[in-house]
Amino acid sequence: MSLLLLDRSQLEVKSEGETLALYESGVRRGTVPIKLIDRCVIHGAQTRLDSGVLMKLAEAGVSTVLLSPRIPRRVALVLGPQHNDAAVRLAQATRVLDELWCCQWALSLVRAKLSRQCRTLQQLQLARPDARKPLYEGLQTLEGILQSLRDADCPELDRLRGFEGAAARAYFNGLTGVFAPSLNFKGRNRRPPRDPVNVCLSLGYTMLHLQAIRMCSSAGLDPLLGFYHRPAFGRESLASDLIEPLRPMLDLWVWEMLRRRELRDDHFSIDKGACLLGKAGRQVFYAAWEKQCAPWGRWLRVQTQGLARDMRQQGEAWLVNVDGDDEEAC
Repeated sequence: MSLLLLDRSQLEVKSEGETLALYESGVRRGTVPIKLIDRCVIHGAQTRLDSGVLMKLAEAGVSTVLLSPRIPRRVALVLGPQHNDAAVRLAQATRVLDELWCCQWALSLVRAKLSRQCRTLQQLQLARPDARKPLYEGLQTLEGILQSLRDADCPELDRLRGFEGAAARAYFNGLTGVFAPSLNFKGRNRRPPRDPVNVCLSLGYTMLHLQAIRMCSSAGLDPLLGFYHRPAFGRESLASDLIEPLRPMLDLWVWEMLRRRELRDDHFSIDKGACLLGKAGRQVFYAAWEKQCAPWGRWLRVQTQGLARDMRQQGEAWLVNVDGDDEEAC
C-alpha cells in the first residue's frame, strides 16, 4: 500500500472500475489500481475529480487530504468507513473529564518526547562535532528538565506545558547550529513558515497529524478528544497528543534530507515573506516520506489500538443491547 500524490496542473482523475484513470490536458496518462493506495494527497485546486472518485477511495478505506498549495495546511480530509464501537468513545469522553488521568497521560507523553529530543541532539553531536557548543547547551537544559519530570509526581497540565515549552526552546536553540547557514534557520516559525527548514518541518508534522487521525478513526477513538491537548474547536487534539513523541524523529529526518541535498535551494522560493516548497521539491519530499513513514505509522497504530482496548473495557458497561431488526437511523 502506498501514497498517491496528485500535484500537476490540468490533471483530471476519473473512476474506471477498480482503478483511477489519470488524464493530463485531456490525454490519458495511465491508471492506478485503487487496492494499491492507502493515502491520497491533493495539492492545490488544479486537480479535477468528481464525487464518484472520492466515494471509491473512501469505500476502499483510502484517506484523501487536500492541502493548500502555498503553505503546509490541510484544507479538507475525507476518511473511509468509520469505526462503530460506541463503547470506546463513551469511555474516552469520561477520561477527558478525569483530571488526574489526563495529567498522568500527559506526563508520560512529555517524558517520552523529551527523551527523544535528547537522543536527537546526541545523534547530531556525533554527526556535527563542529556544532558541539549549541548542541551541548541544549542537551544539558533538556536533561535537567527531563530529570525534574522524572522526579515529579504528577504536575498540573499548565505547569507541564511550561516544562515542555522551556524544553522546546532549548532543543530548537541546539538545532539552529546544525543546519547550513544558507537555509536561514533561526528557530521554529510557522503560519507561514519563513525558511526551508520550517517548510519541511511543518509539512512533516502535518503528514504525521493526518496519519494519527487515520489511526484514531480506525481504532474507534475520537481524534477531537485529547488528554494533554485539551479539546478545542476545529482541532484533533488526540492526534496532536499522539504525534508529540514522534516530532524529534521527524526533525532528525528533515536534517538528514537537507544535509544530503535531496532538497536543494532551487526547490524553494520566497513570496511575501513566506517560504514555499515548489512542485519538484514536493515530489522529492513525498517520495522520501513514503520510504520513512512506515515505522511511525506502525507506532501510531500500536498506541491507538492499545488505548482503544483499554477504553472499550470501561465503555462496554454503558452500552445497551439493540434488537437486530431495529432500523438504522437516517
